[in-house]
Parts: sequence; C-alpha cells; structure tokens
Amino acid sequence: MIGAGGIGFDVAEYLTHEGASVEPAKFYAEWGIDTSYEARGGVRMPHVGSPARRVHLLQRKASKVGEQLGKTTGWIHRTSLKARRVAMSSNVTYERIDDAGLHVCIDGERQTLAAEHIVICAGQEPLRELYDGLRAAGCAVHLIGGADVAAELDAKRAILQGTTLAATL
Repeated sequence: MIGAGGIGFDVAEYLTHEGASVEPAKFYAEWGIDTSYEARGGVRMPHVGSPARRVHLLQRKASKVGEQLGKTTGWIHRTSLKARRVAMSSNVTYERIDDAGLHVCIDGERQTLAAEHIVICAGQEPLRELYDGLRAAGCAVHLIGGADVAAELDAKRAILQGTTLAATL
C-alpha cells in the first residue's frame, strides 16, 4: 500500500480482516477483553488470528509510520496493524511497478516488493499522469477516492468506491 495516512491505515485494517468485524466475541479476543472477569482485571492475552492478506504499508515521510494519526486513537490503529503483521516502512521512494512487483528504495536500500495488488492511498490532488500513462499502456486501472475527486475528501465515499470496485474485480 502506497500511503500511510488515515485512509491508508483504514484500508490496511480492512484488507487484513476476514469475515465479519462486528462480532463482539472477535473484538473481545483481539483486544484481550475477558467479559467473564475470570482473568485478573478482566484482561487476557490478546488473540489475533492470521491476517487475511499480507500487507506492506509504505510512506514517503521519514517519520514514524502513523505518527500523524490522532493522538488518542493513533496507537490503536498502529497496534491493530502490528498484531496483523502489517509491515510498515517510512522514508520510501517509489521507483516503478512492473511484473516483478513494486520497486522501491527504503532508507537508501533498493528492493522489489512482490505484489499481486498495489493500493495507492496517497495525495490530495487528482494528479492523473500515472493513471493516463497506465491506461495508454493498456493496463486495467481504476480511480477512486481522492484520486477521483480530491475536493472535500470524503473517507466514506472513498471506502464505498473501493469496496464496490473490489466486489467487481
């Protein structure tokens, strides 16, 4: 995933879940909540099942991934993704995408991240050069969220567009 802002974190959370995420028992297990109060303080060791997908969350900034998230909730998002084994890298330069995957430079070290899908959650202006170039090259690409309409960014609209698109792929 290119982009580790609020929407990037939300999408990573969504992609690593499997099944219904609103089941209370699942939530309690993931956060170590003992509703029977058998465990001391009503707290158990958290249990997070295997993630539905392997996700690598990338950001250009050199700061800690997720540092810009809300002070009262950011730790929750970072903790949740760490429990799902989401790799997080900062100080990333994006070089190209090809059949081998996403070619990046992380902290000065070039590497290729093998990827079946690349999700871009970056930018707040609809720069369409990449989109136009990929379409001209015959690639199947889609515009959603802020890449579609950057004015008045709307996370609900972006998530709906992403979910609707994913259901059609």
